Amino acid sequence: MTREEACSKIGEVLSAYFGDMHSEYSPYGNGHINDTFLVVNTRRYILQRMNDSIFLRPDKMMENIIGVTEHIRSKARARGGDVERASLVVVPTQSGEMFFRDSIGSWWRLYEFTERTVTKESVEDANDFYTCAEAFGSFQQDLADYPAEKLYETIKNFHNTPWRFSNLKKAIEENRAGRLSEVSDEVEFALARENFAATLEKAHAEGKLPLRVTHNDTKLNNILFDEVTALPVCVIDLDTVMPGYSVNDFGDSIRFGANTAVEDETDLSKVSLDLNLFELYAKGFIKGCGGRLTEAELDLLPIGAIMMTFECGIRFLTDYLEGDTYFRTHRPKHNLDRCRNQFALVADMENKLPQMNEIIKKLK
Repeated sequence: MTREEACSKIGEVLSAYFGDMHSEYSPYGNGHINDTFLVVNTRRYILQRMNDSIFLRPDKMMENIIGVTEHIRSKARARGGDVERASLVVVPTQSGEMFFRDSIGSWWRLYEFTERTVTKESVEDANDFYTCAEAFGSFQQDLADYPAEKLYETIKNFHNTPWRFSNLKKAIEENRAGRLSEVSDEVEFALARENFAATLEKAHAEGKLPLRVTHNDTKLNNILFDEVTALPVCVIDLDTVMPGYSVNDFGDSIRFGANTAVEDETDLSKVSLDLNLFELYAKGFIKGCGGRLTEAELDLLPIGAIMMTFECGIRFLTDYLEGDTYFRTHRPKHNLDRCRNQFALVADMENKLPQMNEIIKKLK
């Protein structure tokens, strides 16, 4: 089924939500996973066709989203906050369903449009990074008492680093694209850290690292900001909300936000961890969490940053060895450039781990 075929059913979808009411719609945003439209009738809505080639059970994914958004609104209500803007609001069909499946099998959902908000595609100043941290920390605080084990795993083993490592070893063994000889240094770097890859899973198995509700895509553009105050309003893009570790959500933000270079920079001398940005983000995240993190979680925040960077690096390396079948590339050896970039950042983070630990100790 092509995207055009799927989107040809919008009229049928709108009828399921609004009956005979006239609605106008147009493409919205720049996302690459779901097809997104702005719908306008008596008010504005966001309509999305869910990508069921990536998210195999959209119905279970919607159960996750409804559960966590209702929980967040209950927290906002208890503290006297703006309940309707505290989280995304799923709109039911006229028959009361929280999603719609059209006549050719495509899955759709409708959200209320969160008015008077904007998104930011990139960090313009240090304050953006701090507010991003506080928003994702608040997300952790609001969902700290939500039973994470009840959530459906929308992408299996998404941040299971030992599993990602096993995929790398398989790619090395198979050498499907015939590229193994040109990545000997990268393979050696990765294999030397096999024991490290299991650090967080081991801590969880020992009862030191609790399972949390995690966002798993903690980027600045997944936060809505008030268009007047510029303060965070709510966290969006909840498709990857799953059981996970708080330190991974923290770490993924550090990986992309505190790197002194872009993710695919080829001049590795430009790649390093900005300790000032690390401290700024840690301060905002810990404040946002509002005391909900355990002592062990706080201590493992720097390890989470290294782990997410290492995991991303081995995923890029795996994809390169397999012939660039997963990540979109824009030039030859793009995945290899990304891998080398992430491994350079890992090495710098390892050297700066004592300073990172001191920063967390100071902020606790």
